[in-house]
Amino acid sequence: MEPLHADDPKDIGGYRLLRRLGAGGMGRVYLARTPGGRPLALKTILARHTRDEGFRRRFEREIRHADRVRSPWTVPVVDWSRGGGETPGPLWLATEYVPAPSIEDRVLAAGPLPLPVVREIAGELAGALAAVHAAGLVHRDLKPSNVLLAARRPQLIDFGIARAAEDPSLTRTGGVVGSPGYMAPEQIEGTAPLGPAVDLFALGAVLVHAATGHGPFERRGEKPSTPSLLYRVVYEAPVLDDVPQELRSLVGRLLAKDPADRPRAADLVADPTAFGLDHPGRWSERLPEDLRAELARRAEEAERLCGSPTDPATGHGPFERRGEKPSTPSLLYRVVYEAPVLDDVPQELRSLVG
Repeated sequence: MEPLHADDPKDIGGYRLLRRLGAGGMGRVYLARTPGGRPLALKTILARHTRDEGFRRRFEREIRHADRVRSPWTVPVVDWSRGGGETPGPLWLATEYVPAPSIEDRVLAAGPLPLPVVREIAGELAGALAAVHAAGLVHRDLKPSNVLLAARRPQLIDFGIARAAEDPSLTRTGGVVGSPGYMAPEQIEGTAPLGPAVDLFALGAVLVHAATGHGPFERRGEKPSTPSLLYRVVYEAPVLDDVPQELRSLVGRLLAKDPADRPRAADLVADPTAFGLDHPGRWSERLPEDLRAELARRAEEAERLCGSPTDPATGHGPFERRGEKPSTPSLLYRVVYEAPVLDDVPQELRSLVG
């Protein structure tokens, strides 16, 4: 999380932007807030990707698909830029903000995750994928950066966006978009319609990354080229030397070349022995202590930033003065009958806040 840059807008779609969470080839992600103080992750698409009318229509269609999946593991869609290809202007998507690092970020910062946590991830993500597939949809871009290690359970993000975001910076083979190393062989070859089995292959690859710090078709410290990586996925066996022995059977089944040989997500969820957990469902208890501390810090920071329309700028709310702590009845009276106190608010913000 970092301060807004000079070229960042102050608000999008009526939501005030507070911090920049990240940026990439497709766009930028911001911490935003609703007028009521609810924190959001607001993702924008760069203008060069939105000039095509078909792209805009696909974007809105895929957002609507994503909104069909309601489960404990998927981050709810709150709002998005309406109108598809008929309305010019920026494309954006607002979801609930999850104050948690991704698997990719956590592994990069602290190394591979402990075996009990990886097992919990396997069980939780199987449940997430079962819900996605039960809705008649396929994620198609499951990877470590799209799984957040949230406090209650992992959260699957960016559902449905990969298909809409047909971008040259993503790998495309036969018209199929995905991320190298996490795409199934049939996804790379593009020779048949893609079904839920592609997500199970990606789940196996994500588990290998979580347990070892690298993908299943590369060795520790190796960075193969994209063509080499895609070749290995299609024609070579996965590299599981660093994977804990307890996970190899499950991972091997998930990474089967033939989609028919991979287990279904619903079958994994129904099998209490699939993940080797003696007491499943203890996600929060199994998280490392330093990760739990990080989650608490991130949540507190978001709460502080989203506490009131003027908190980040002045350190106090709009119906109190600096250093003042009015009683609840007094504060409620002011909200109803008095004008907000904007003396400390920067001049550039007063029109928007007012």
